[in-house]
This record gives sequence, C-alpha cells and structure tokens, in this order.
Amino acid sequence: MRILDPHIHMTSRTTDDYEAMYAAGVRAVVEPAFWLGQPRTSAGSFTDYFDSLVGWERFRAAQFGIRHHAAIALNPKEANDPRCREVLTEIPRYLLKDGVVAVGEVGFDSMTPAEDDVFAAQLELARDADLPVLVHTPHRDKLAGTRRTLDVVRESGLPPERVLVDHLNETTVALVHDAGMWAGFSVYPDTKMDERRTVALLREYGTARMIVNSAADWGRSDPLKTARTGHEMLAAGFTDDDVDQVLWRNPVEFYGQSGNLVLDPVPGFVAGEPPAPGVEFEGSSVLRGVRA
Repeated sequence: MRILDPHIHMTSRTTDDYEAMYAAGVRAVVEPAFWLGQPRTSAGSFTDYFDSLVGWERFRAAQFGIRHHAAIALNPKEANDPRCREVLTEIPRYLLKDGVVAVGEVGFDSMTPAEDDVFAAQLELARDADLPVLVHTPHRDKLAGTRRTLDVVRESGLPPERVLVDHLNETTVALVHDAGMWAGFSVYPDTKMDERRTVALLREYGTARMIVNSAADWGRSDPLKTARTGHEMLAAGFTDDDVDQVLWRNPVEFYGQSGNLVLDPVPGFVAGEPPAPGVEFEGSSVLRGVRA
C-alpha cells in the first residue's frame, strides 16, 4: 500500500508519527497552513510559520523517508482578525517556493463577510499562481457552508478540477461530486468521518476524484487513518487497485496540477536506520514536475 496523505499537519506531530507513517506505507504528505490553536497577532507570525513549512518540516520529513509538500494560505478562522489580513500580501511569494503544491486551507469557519472576502481573494491568488486550491468546509452548518463554498468557487472562475473541497460527509458529498470538484474526507477517531462511513461513500459514489486524508493535527487524531481506511476498503471488497487510486493516484493527480510534486525516494534514506544528519530534503530531481 502506497499513500500520499493529502491533508495532515505534521508541524503538530512527532518523529514517532513519521516513523509509523512510513511503516504503514506513507511516502508523501501535503501540509496545509492552518490555525495553530493560539491566535496569531501579526502577519510576521504567519511568515515564520510558512518558512517552517517550506524549510524545516520538509527536512524533518525527509529524515524519515517521506516527501513533504505544503499548501499556503490565511486560514478561514484567522481571516476574521484584521491584524492578520496583512499576510495576504506576503502569500504570493510563498506560492513560488519549492514544494508548494496548492493554496490552502481556504474557505469558511463561521461564514462571516470577512471570511467571504478573504476566500475570494485567495482564489484569485491561486489563479494568478496557477495552483490548485484546498478548501476547508465549516464544522458548523456544514451544508449551508458547502453550498456557499461552491458559489464562491464558481464566482472565481476557477476550473472545478483545480479545487478540492475537504471535510465532507454524507450531507455534502453529492453537492461537490455534482459540481465536478474533488471530494475530500477527513477520517478522525471521534469526529468528522470514520473508516466505515468513508468506505460506504466510496461504494456509493465510486473512487474517481475522491480523496481520503487523516487531517491529523494537535487534537485527538490519528496520522494512520489513511492506511486504516485502505484496509477497511479491502475488507469491504475493494481491490488493491481501488485502494491505490484513492490513497495515491488521486492525490497525485490533484496536486500534480501544481507541477511541484516530488515523489521519488529520498536520497540516502534507509528504512530502520537512524536519520542521517546530512540527508537531502530536496533530492536530486527537478522540483518542478511530478516524479512518480
């Protein structure tokens, strides 16, 4: 089983998690910028965070044999704080950096006018940078939030195949599926979706343009939920090829639209051995272009 976890917040996880993920088949991840729990108070705290996503975290992941990529954005929750809006002028330069494969997470938290404005502005940034977009749907009033999300995306003029709408469930997947966008499911221990519910939706809607992620962060979450969902798919009668499509080929196809995925093995990494201090995190391949 090979896995690209398309939405996971490794800044919040330990090196033990990286080791367990590699053992479970994870070979690449995408880490979208998000709310850290403690509110930020200035644009400078965002740029420090973005620097860590495109620098240190890539290096840390490579020490454990995993290719790390990032999505950059002002997250929906902090879009409501006027002190943070200044970071929108900084984001374009980060969208040009190696390993950045999308704009995200963007979208809605409480569906405020400020969130609406910031969402639309960042969709424009994605269009200008020629990058796909990872969209966060709200945890409250999810159906209305998803409907508004689709309206804002349509108003932006972005092609639907360039948009992944995440944190979906049984009430929202049909809207996204019918809109021609990618459908994302976050599998959690207690909230969002679990393995069986996700597999039931895969059976109903098929495996095309369906994305499964762990969204593991600083809360109660599990970075192995992608692998656990793959095993649940097999137990439910899906084939190895079906699992590979959902856990690897689909996220590769979506984020591959950026031209920035690097998927070849990390040079110098040997499974089961201590990480080498000098291991390259960029590797020898050209960073623009998908290497499978």
